[in-house]
Amino acid sequence: MGRVIVVGAGHAGVEAALAAARLGCETLMFSISLDNIANMPCNPSIGGTAKGHLVREIDALGGEMGRAADECFLQSRMLNLSKGAAVHSLRVQADRVRYHTHMKAICENTPGLRVIQGEIVGLKVSDGEVTGVTSAAGVFYPCETVIIATGTYLNGLCHIGEYHVKSGPDNVLPATGLTSSLRELGITVRRFKTGTPARVHKRSIDFSGLTAQKGDDDITPFSFENEGKIFKNIVECFVTYTNEKTHEVIRANLHRSPMFSGIIEGVGPRYCPSIEDKVVRFSDKSRHQIFLEPMGTSTEEYYLQGMSSSLPFDVQEEFIHTIKGLENAEIMRPAYAIEYDCIDPTELNHALQFKSIKGLFSAGQTNGTSGYEEAAAQGLIAGINAARYVFGQAEITLTRDSSYIGTLIDDLVIKGVNDPYRMMTSRSEYRLLLRQDNADERLTHLGHEIGLISDERYTRFLSKMAAVEAEVKRLETTTIAPSDRLNAILTLRGTSPITTGVKLSDLIKRPQICYDDLREVDTGRLDLPKAVVDEASIRIEYAGYINLQLEAAARMRKLEAKKLPEDIDYKDVRGLSLEASEKLPKTAPKTFGEASRISGVSPADLAVLAIYCKG
Repeated sequence: MGRVIVVGAGHAGVEAALAAARLGCETLMFSISLDNIANMPCNPSIGGTAKGHLVREIDALGGEMGRAADECFLQSRMLNLSKGAAVHSLRVQADRVRYHTHMKAICENTPGLRVIQGEIVGLKVSDGEVTGVTSAAGVFYPCETVIIATGTYLNGLCHIGEYHVKSGPDNVLPATGLTSSLRELGITVRRFKTGTPARVHKRSIDFSGLTAQKGDDDITPFSFENEGKIFKNIVECFVTYTNEKTHEVIRANLHRSPMFSGIIEGVGPRYCPSIEDKVVRFSDKSRHQIFLEPMGTSTEEYYLQGMSSSLPFDVQEEFIHTIKGLENAEIMRPAYAIEYDCIDPTELNHALQFKSIKGLFSAGQTNGTSGYEEAAAQGLIAGINAARYVFGQAEITLTRDSSYIGTLIDDLVIKGVNDPYRMMTSRSEYRLLLRQDNADERLTHLGHEIGLISDERYTRFLSKMAAVEAEVKRLETTTIAPSDRLNAILTLRGTSPITTGVKLSDLIKRPQICYDDLREVDTGRLDLPKAVVDEASIRIEYAGYINLQLEAAARMRKLEAKKLPEDIDYKDVRGLSLEASEKLPKTAPKTFGEASRISGVSPADLAVLAIYCKG
């Protein structure tokens, strides 16, 4: 039995270790502290815009995050329902304490997976292939593959104003020994930064004047295995806002912020800035939204989401007390910024394996991303491919038109990152194809083929797809005659009545009409599960747009099918732009499609390459 070693037990490490073990590998997962397995330091939620898509894709492939989110959820909301189906995204408020203990128990009870507390400080490589790791205690562990998933622990340095301490998230010891080993192997190491908001005691919050943010009445679970189950919201979240007084306090103390005084060297996230960064960058805004989110049912801590900061404790207290509902807030844990080491993901291939070292993989924030969901998605793919490497099987890679996971990894390894990468729906050119509702349709067959989806679950999936196909066919072939009741419904919805028979599908294609509107007059309708109805409705409503994206995806696949010579020397390709001639050798794209997505490679450069390759 081949051995896979996972360095780190955050969201990437957990998914990687579970996948490798479930695929039959002896798997060792190392964590500096077993009390921080699957920790949620930045916010107590799973999903959100585009991130919810990732979680559903993880679940469709056989990963664990979606099931765990359902198991530990406190509140659920489907975001962006006022917009089109492509951007509908599920987000759950999770019980942070329970999520950790649940994931820890899953890992501890997975056959073939050993969970070990300890720091890995060295990688052993022989003839360009990884052969093992060394712990800080001096123990050598031989293996066939290693997955680096160190998150924000690698040389972690936390900042609270003038106070700076070497630490991982939540005051846990940092990983200090591995960076030098990576550098010795020729791996590029960079410095990024992220932040965490303060947590305050529930009893000190005045909820009376705050806006409650309730969960959905009709809850969609994250895991496709839980479709049809009834979930009930347990908590409410609340919304408040900063104000000019808040901003005055922050501006008056910017000189005490390590981010503005030059002490922080790491590059911070563009799309999740600290509160002081918001005040400076968006000086025209008189207020910023703050979400009050409970950390769990077994604690009184509340996150002040949207208010990460590196300002001193006393300044945090001062500006928090200017905010409605927080005038007497008791800070239990101050906000902090954390700097950490990460790698350049362009040194990886699409399987998340280093191009220069066989058997060495990397996943999660180590690759320059932000967010639990992005980390878990990478961990799953790295775990799958590490196991397949051990067994001598072909690597699994996902395309941009198949998934957000494929888009995420392609962006990382082809375009690279200059700041912590966050998944957004706008990053996908195929977002109408990659909806959260059809993640199972896109990926469950692959999860079954890999071995992470059971035969029983796959059979249920096939039955669901058959029901969707049957309902779509029924709607497209059933003609409904004019009637007083139907025309009354159409008029009420603001669309023209009919005078001749029309297909049900043609009525649903009208922007003003949805599937449920026709319930009273659609006499042949079966009592179908909500997931089947939703999928059938979307297929019909967006059929024209979906077909256009399918055509675009087919054109791109032709570019992906055009291989570039493995031994191509770009110095010999005359006519390339200077930027293209510098970036193409570094990225080493395998296809014209990959080359087309490299920043700085123009259509003219692709034309030059095409001529060169024809000889």
